Amino acid sequence: MMSKFLTLLFLFSCCLQHEGGKELRQKPEGILIVYLSRTNNTKVLAEIIHQKVGGDLVALELENPYPDDYDAIVKQVAHENETRFLPPLKTKVDMTRYNTIFLGFPTWGMQLPPPMKSFLHENKLSGKSVIPFNTHGGYGLGNSFEKFKELCPYSNVLKGFSMKGGSERDGVYLAIKGDRKNEAERQVEKWLGELKLLKNKP
Repeated sequence: MMSKFLTLLFLFSCCLQHEGGKELRQKPEGILIVYLSRTNNTKVLAEIIHQKVGGDLVALELENPYPDDYDAIVKQVAHENETRFLPPLKTKVDMTRYNTIFLGFPTWGMQLPPPMKSFLHENKLSGKSVIPFNTHGGYGLGNSFEKFKELCPYSNVLKGFSMKGGSERDGVYLAIKGDRKNEAERQVEKWLGELKLLKNKP
């Protein structure tokens, strides 16, 4: 009787291990990388981060995309900032699957872009490690990181990363390429190493 009980206990334990392994494969490291990118510079950084930390990579999309015309989007974003309008998002994420969230965005009008404000309002990030990364057109962050922290009062906001990307106003679009992409990879790896988030190399 005892031997049968031990056999059943062993089989049950094996099943639990199998299911646990399956669950881990569905949730690699609990890391999520969400990015908003218009000229693809922030997308390049997001892809570099994904390569070095793993996890899931998600582009932030709007229900009603912004216009292609630069002057039109500048006017619309300025109005959204003035009225505190939060554009509805097409992107939906099950945040319970993740403990560490990278959030990437460009600086728009020296501020945090409205779609990223929407994301931070729509999703519960309390108790999670949240890490901003940014590209800008040469004028820096503006108040984007400060606003980011303000919208994540119950999160563990870690040191962010920022670098110059393109300048759509000046007709410079994808700028993080070639030698600049190589430099971005070196800077991102150094930053992630400081955060102790680099995945183990084979």
